[in-house]
Amino acid sequence: MITSYADARSVDYEVQKVRLSRDLSRNAVRQLLTERCEHGGWELTRLRRYRDGTRDVWVRRKIIRARLTV
Repeated sequence: MITSYADARSVDYEVQKVRLSRDLSRNAVRQLLTERCEHGGWELTRLRRYRDGTRDVWVRRKIIRARLTV
């Protein structure tokens, strides 16, 4: 799921929600999120862990829009 929203400063973000299974270890989740953030330009917004062990992760990155200069 990818959505976008703007905050008070009118900066647009692309938001992505990822559900991770309970079979992944803590280190595997850390490594996966680190790679996504370093190589994709994402930043961690929220991580929620449920009682059954599954995790929901929200990451976001800025949307850079080109402006006309003419």
